[in-house]
Amino acid sequence: MTVFSELRMRPAAAGRWGWDASNTSRLAMAGVVIFTLLVGANLATPLYPLLQAKLGISSLGVTVAFSAYVLALVSTLMLAGHWSDHIGRRAALLLAVLTGLAGGFVFAHADSLPALCAGRALQGIAVALATGASSAALRELLPERPEWASRFTLLASAGGVAAGPAIGGVLSLLPGPTSTPYFIHSLVLLALLVPLYLLRARPAIKPAVGPRPLKALAPRRPSVSREARGAFWLAAAVGFLSFTVFGFCLSLAPGYFARIVGVDSRPLIGVLSGLTLGASALSQLVGVRGRFAVPAGLAVLGGSVMLIAAAAAWSNPWLLIVASLAAGVGQGIAFRTVFNDVAGKVEASRHAQIISTVYVITYLGSAVPVIGLGLATAAYGLEGAVAGFVVLCGMAAGVLAAMTLRQGLRPPEDGPLTAAPS
Repeated sequence: MTVFSELRMRPAAAGRWGWDASNTSRLAMAGVVIFTLLVGANLATPLYPLLQAKLGISSLGVTVAFSAYVLALVSTLMLAGHWSDHIGRRAALLLAVLTGLAGGFVFAHADSLPALCAGRALQGIAVALATGASSAALRELLPERPEWASRFTLLASAGGVAAGPAIGGVLSLLPGPTSTPYFIHSLVLLALLVPLYLLRARPAIKPAVGPRPLKALAPRRPSVSREARGAFWLAAAVGFLSFTVFGFCLSLAPGYFARIVGVDSRPLIGVLSGLTLGASALSQLVGVRGRFAVPAGLAVLGGSVMLIAAAAAWSNPWLLIVASLAAGVGQGIAFRTVFNDVAGKVEASRHAQIISTVYVITYLGSAVPVIGLGLATAAYGLEGAVAGFVVLCGMAAGVLAAMTLRQGLRPPEDGPLTAAPS
């Protein structure tokens, strides 16, 4: 099946040559695409101080540029999160890579805040197109191992977000520090287009029928089955809190961490900004089971983010590192458990749509609270705003931990989390 026939949602002529990739290769392709796009979306994290000086924008401007990415991502998930169910996973991933190329080009040549926002918005659209497609593809390729499908999804996603700041910091040492990282990243995306185009795609899980196939791509009202509703809202709440913390790490944290550590090395600041995300990604490789995995993970997350403010007050870089790592581990364990639960309860034909809806709410955590943090920074200064922000995050994690602990203490037949894989 050709890409064009997939996009038209029409059967392709029989006998077309193509790369009949193994399941392992398809797994790798789905994970590498979302990983690479998320690396590109987060290359800018250590570059924001340079962009502030170059373009003359404030901390609020940084949060606006960051939120443009998130809002575009959320809007696209709502409007097009189900597309890969109808056009096929390969076509959706190829569209995502092409959009990511456009976003990187615009961002690399941006000379104003609106141009930065436009580049970030294109990157958000690219990540949104790939999110549901890659998650559903991994699920379909591992039908007997749904737990590992979820782990690979979160490992690729969190790993890409964590690697982006570190890679951006290193590449910024080259000439053209705000543009060269994107040129190099674009070469990687161009290389990915080759196997994606050659890949012999498998049929879409819900091919459109009737004379108007494009009607299937129209936005649809989000809905969740009764069986998955409780798991859905818990995953959305944990995800919202998680990405509130991640949004801070990827926007204003570089300047904040630089003051704690007392350095201005962009590679080092990029590594520090990605510590929480990296720990979250690596936690997907650790098997933590039990009814109390979610409340324990949330409790660790809440306590750790509060220690970040303590690290600033005491000017203690080692406490900052330990707190960032612990926050990532706690978040990774809690979110993986609730994500597995909802992924296991939704029907296969609506997997991409429902998982995209979970991410709609999850990614809003990287936009709305972070914009509020930017406004608070303008009013109270960076240290005061961050101190209040992390305390609120810690309190929210404590409330969710108490709620999930109460559910975990119920008898097994009544607790919604007890049957969830971890």
